[in-house]
Amino acid sequence: MYTLNGKTLRLDTAFTTEDGRQFPRNWLRLSTKAERDALGIVETPDVVEPSYDQRFYWGPNLPKDHAQLIEQWVGQVKQTAGSLLAQTDWYITRHAETGTAIPQSVLDRRSLIRAMSNDKEAFLNLTTDTDMLAQYVVSTEFNNWESGSSIPGALSDTPVSVSDTDVIDFGSAGTTITGSGLHGGSGEDILTL
Repeated sequence: MYTLNGKTLRLDTAFTTEDGRQFPRNWLRLSTKAERDALGIVETPDVVEPSYDQRFYWGPNLPKDHAQLIEQWVGQVKQTAGSLLAQTDWYITRHAETGTAIPQSVLDRRSLIRAMSNDKEAFLNLTTDTDMLAQYVVSTEFNNWESGSSIPGALSDTPVSVSDTDVIDFGSAGTTITGSGLHGGSGEDILTL
């Protein structure tokens, strides 16, 4: 960025000095540092705003409300799962109306979609802050609806015991989570990641 007497000069824009001298639009681009210095033109580095993902932050280091983001992204997961299930709903309707068997591959795929949706929703609800949620939402695990785990691969080898409050601290791969009532009810739940 160039300035002259406190006024910003833009590249490829003609300008006039305070004493009335006019310069063509390409003058700044073609001039030497010595020529610019002679006129009193100062070059300053452009101010670069830090980048941030507007889906999760209002500005650099200014996260959006974590609880609202959880609600928003859980809704997105439900919508995506519903859209994927809708592609094979006709099998279910045909079976209900005519008794025609549903191919096992379709039943397996529908089951996988529901399981992945549940996993994604559970992990979203387990995030502790906006940074953690954002990191998960942009991950391969979150965006993969084809197969495999919906839980990030960087989880801990240490078993984690979960109380009825269901607060879980994740480390690296292979975490085992135990607790009661994780998926509702009062029985023991074990989730190995």
